Amino acid sequence: MSQPAAVQTVLPPHQVQLGLDTFGDMTVDEDGTPRTFGQVLREVVEQGALADEVGVDAIGLGEHHRDDFAISAPEIVLAAIASRTERILLGTAVTVLSSDDPVRVQEKMATLDGVSNGRAEVTLGRGSFTESFPLFGFDLADYERLFSEKLDLFAHLRTEEPVTWEGTVRGPLREMHVYPKTDSGMLRAWIGVGGSPESVVRAARYGIPMMLAIIGGEPGRFVPFADLYRRALQEFELPELPVGVHAPGFVAATDEVARELMFPHFKANRDRIGAERGWPPTSRAQFDAEVEHGAVFAGSPETVARKIADTVRMLGLSRFDLKYSNGPMPHRYSLEAIRLYGTEVIPRVRELLS
Repeated sequence: MSQPAAVQTVLPPHQVQLGLDTFGDMTVDEDGTPRTFGQVLREVVEQGALADEVGVDAIGLGEHHRDDFAISAPEIVLAAIASRTERILLGTAVTVLSSDDPVRVQEKMATLDGVSNGRAEVTLGRGSFTESFPLFGFDLADYERLFSEKLDLFAHLRTEEPVTWEGTVRGPLREMHVYPKTDSGMLRAWIGVGGSPESVVRAARYGIPMMLAIIGGEPGRFVPFADLYRRALQEFELPELPVGVHAPGFVAATDEVARELMFPHFKANRDRIGAERGWPPTSRAQFDAEVEHGAVFAGSPETVARKIADTVRMLGLSRFDLKYSNGPMPHRYSLEAIRLYGTEVIPRVRELLS
């Protein structure tokens, strides 16, 4: 496979990009009154604007099709954020490619790239939920085939050259152009990986940077996947490409405040999903263990910065994204977490890594 002319570059540790992610979790007021979908969407736009203001490098919005998350069309919300920001990268976290059309994904994200002056990026994945499959008329029995073929098509589309492609999940293309074209000639992209070796190698095969979703357990468990990705790139005779991490967390003035504020909302979110999947309720001891040794990056700015810096060094990251929204947590706490992340965590991470 020939390497496209434009690639995302690997950054030195002290220049690692530090971003934020949200799924538009449905929130409550201070008195526990549920917010509407519209209110949550407008609050996400406000959060994105603040992230840009305080120096966060990127914001990613997840796609879901269920009643505990407000964002089903992240590109539209990102466009709203684009109109209120100047420099922050605007991405999806993730786009559920299996139940979408790769041509439309390319068109929508290239459009976002144009209106935002080159700030769009897409993270492609299968998603951890399956509601979009019946919603858009896809059979879960085709889960693997849908993603594999659609990723292959997207990799062709991303070059912005005429595309000839044929598969089984949609009609063929014959020397077709897709518009608009980006000013840079290639859409910035990542492949979201949950931790299977096959997914790691596939990301390397297509020459697309890898975003590891670390949502449970010690980050060190993912060192073999980062190493496998880099070895696979060498085997495919491709240059080194960025590796990123997405992980949940929360920033507050002190470690104690962060844990006390985050836990009930984290538990509400996890227990809702766990009830659907047969998991037991999340205990405070489990939460504290994840904060202290696992995938939850919660605490004071110093605590969170040190844990991020350690993870960046351990995995050789070019990007770290903190999923700052936590279940029904009220909007004002998310705003304060964003402010602290931009003004205190990010500078401290860079200092620790320099």
